[in-house]
Amino acid sequence: MQNITFYSTNDKLHKQSFESALLCGMAPDYGLYMVDKKDLPFFSEDKLESMREMSYAQIAFEVLNPFLGAEIPEEKLCALLEDAYDSKKIPTKIQLVTDGIYIMWLTEGPTYSFKDYAARFFGRALNYFLGVRELKRTVVVATSGDTGGAVADALLGLDNVDCVVFYPKGSISEGQRRQMTTLQGNIFAFEVNGDFDVCQALAKNLLGDKDFAKNVFGDNDRLTSANSISVGRLLPQAVYPFFAYSKIKRERGQEFIASIPSGNFGDMMGTVLAKNMGLPVSKIVCGVNENTEFPDFLNSGKYVVSASKKSPSSAMIVSHPSNLARLIDLYGGHMFDERDPISKKVLREGVLDKGPNLDKMKEDIFSISVNNDEHFSTIKKVFDLYKVVLDPHGAVGWCALEKYFNKNPKRLSVIYETADPGKFPIDVKKAVGFKPDLPKGMQKQFALPERIFSINNSPLESATGLKLSDSQLAEAKEKLLQIFVKK
Repeated sequence: MQNITFYSTNDKLHKQSFESALLCGMAPDYGLYMVDKKDLPFFSEDKLESMREMSYAQIAFEVLNPFLGAEIPEEKLCALLEDAYDSKKIPTKIQLVTDGIYIMWLTEGPTYSFKDYAARFFGRALNYFLGVRELKRTVVVATSGDTGGAVADALLGLDNVDCVVFYPKGSISEGQRRQMTTLQGNIFAFEVNGDFDVCQALAKNLLGDKDFAKNVFGDNDRLTSANSISVGRLLPQAVYPFFAYSKIKRERGQEFIASIPSGNFGDMMGTVLAKNMGLPVSKIVCGVNENTEFPDFLNSGKYVVSASKKSPSSAMIVSHPSNLARLIDLYGGHMFDERDPISKKVLREGVLDKGPNLDKMKEDIFSISVNNDEHFSTIKKVFDLYKVVLDPHGAVGWCALEKYFNKNPKRLSVIYETADPGKFPIDVKKAVGFKPDLPKGMQKQFALPERIFSINNSPLESATGLKLSDSQLAEAKEKLLQIFVKK
């Protein structure tokens, strides 16, 4: 089997195996690991038809084995995926709502979020390679809502892994917070004075600081990532659309539209990869909230990072999506974060020194903003018409698809619903007049004690939003030093 390598988006000559890319998290030059378009496996129409009777785990094997078969023996990978995607622990439902429009409910896993899917694969793959190498790693995660809980749950109790999660204070729901703070053990949850972009900058700085890792752990490579910047999170997100296509009612080879509520662009990027692997996706609808950097870029060709804006779709409050660098790369461009040559601190985010093939990108992707009021009106409309309760993120996927249909004929479509509505009781009640039931697992967590570490220092304020301050970075390093020296 071909040994597929992964290169840095900042230097295509820097190549790693999947195992090395997974363990490193981010390339030494701060690029994201990416697979060359010409190396992507291609699935024939016959192969796609054979997936109709397969389970999620079986489809995941078909999609991921071409990437991993040279590094994980097939029987090991099969067992890993059967464990990760056991249908009793993480069932995946496809619901026909109306007139060829389906919802894919990625909401039934341990933390009731789509992020369980990538996190469970990531955790098990990481554990596999660490066991083979007899190594330990500390996973550093920034979260805008659901990532932290999903990754923490997936890594809880693993012998060779610790997990540090940074979340923006006051910007996630109590239920989301408790999915991280009640686990304890090898999970260390930090509330950060700032927004998601500050948390992400904090994670990126730590991941790139080899001296800090050496000082604390005696290992330059001890820190790794489980955010969307990790290739271990990216690849399993290419499985969703293959599964959806296998279960919807369609003709052989029929094209469909994937409508994806998008924040850090992991799901969207996974679906772009799937399209390039032969899946007949006629259009990828990328719905964003009031953080409109990407649709503005498609319209103007200019990428401008602004201050992030609050939204009911809290996991999508992202003004500079990390995976955009991968998307730009796939379409022939180059985007990077300009850094101070000495401190490595980010000076400018999202610098575009080579533009992508924008015409091709717009041919494949339609992106539009859904404002805050439209979140609520969409939840109400879908419930009134179909008795289906969406969460705020799923509402973005539904509304964005409707906006696409305003100028294009309706076609077979799948909307990704990414979180259980019960995780957002206040927003759902505002829209439909009642609170949805809180998922049972989360009900139990409300009775458990929390362990919270805090980054209290203030971020910097700028014209483009909040920025990580030197004092915040120093505070984080000091507290991590205290935790792991004691540990």
